Amino acid sequence: MNQLPVVFSTITLILLLSACGGNSAPTADSSGTPPKSMLEDPNSYDPRRGEGKFTAEMLNLSNQLDATMVASGETIQGVKCAACHKLTEERLVGPGWKGVTTRRNPEWIMNFITNPDPMIEKDPEVRAQLELCLVRMPNQNLTDAEARDVLEFMRKNDGVK
Repeated sequence: MNQLPVVFSTITLILLLSACGGNSAPTADSSGTPPKSMLEDPNSYDPRRGEGKFTAEMLNLSNQLDATMVASGETIQGVKCAACHKLTEERLVGPGWKGVTTRRNPEWIMNFITNPDPMIEKDPEVRAQLELCLVRMPNQNLTDAEARDVLEFMRKNDGVK
């Protein structure tokens, strides 16, 4: 029996999974300091904000999109996110992105993008999604600015002009 298709499929799967991965170390912010939990008590987890340093006041979102940030976010999405997420509601490896900015607060999205591991452990909706997708979202080690660009692209994908 020819083993070539099995070997090729295995190598392709390994490459695909490694492309979604990356170092699981926390993302450093612009000062070089990794994000730390803002919570002293793990039982005080806020599912509307998530786990991380971002708050609504820090993001200061405008009603209009920043075209430069959208373009940068689209590039980052194509390199780091597209292997696992479609821009529609359809699930690929992870859930589709359509409507994510209407279902989640911007600070929650930013905290999840930059600090996924603690949120996977604490957020009940993320844990439920993990049971459907069966693959943990890897930490892509985005900078705060890169994560903000991805959020801006997500907003565009959801129809913000």
